[in-house]
Amino acid sequence: MRIPPIQCLLTFEALARLRSVTQAAEELCVTPSAVSHRVKQLEQTIGTPLFGRADFSLTTEGSEYLAHVREGLTSLQKFPGAASAPGKRKLKLAVTPTFSRSILMPRLRSFLEAYPEIDITLQVSIPLLDVVAEDADLTVRFGTGRYADVEHICLMKDEITPLASPAYIRENGPFDNPEDLKSAALLRSPLEPWRTWFAAHGLDWPEPVDGSSFNDIGLMCDAAAQGLGIGLIRLKLGAPWIENGSLERIWPHAIPSPHAHYLCWRTGALDRWECAAFAEWLKKSVA
Repeated sequence: MRIPPIQCLLTFEALARLRSVTQAAEELCVTPSAVSHRVKQLEQTIGTPLFGRADFSLTTEGSEYLAHVREGLTSLQKFPGAASAPGKRKLKLAVTPTFSRSILMPRLRSFLEAYPEIDITLQVSIPLLDVVAEDADLTVRFGTGRYADVEHICLMKDEITPLASPAYIRENGPFDNPEDLKSAALLRSPLEPWRTWFAAHGLDWPEPVDGSSFNDIGLMCDAAAQGLGIGLIRLKLGAPWIENGSLERIWPHAIPSPHAHYLCWRTGALDRWECAAFAEWLKKSVA
């Protein structure tokens, strides 16, 4: 009998543990239909049903096989230690700059401590311009999520609101209502057009054509922190500047950003253990 594909074994173990197709799909970063397909493929490969009822209780054969699968997966997770570093698994990531700075880097140590057998190569990708490392195993993209060339899941949605330095607010405020932005210096970015915020507040204003423009949200945060104007900034990405006091919210409310961050991969990439491990960790880490 041939050995079943590793993704089928991982899916079987997750579904047996969680007893929910939806939860198993979220954990494995795949669609619910993929979970069902992989379990069916596994049952066909080994020639026996693994689940007996709709509540995903295991058959007798399923319980016995689950013990073997878990033992095998545990063995596969045991890699040589630091003394055998040349044999470590290699994982190449392409990540947008501010997501890396604000979201990934503060959390990355926990991944490396949990998976010391994985070495990461981190490269920068530029959102909207589709500048990515072609040989990257996994990429984080920012946009609408309509990516026909890769498989993907939504990692993180965010809210946007105007942010400025305390000094700028003191010198140019008060900003008591949205109309007060009419004479303000608005920092611009193709990643977060102002028209979304204008429309949400009933302002029939065109997209600003004057003022400094940035193709990176982190650079715009830095510019706003230096008092160059007001930036329309995602709260999760802008958290480091807000937390250190260099940027402040002008109003307490925010609106959903029309874009989001997506984890993307070529078909088959998640069959590699290191890719699946990072995808699962990142999705849980940013949830």
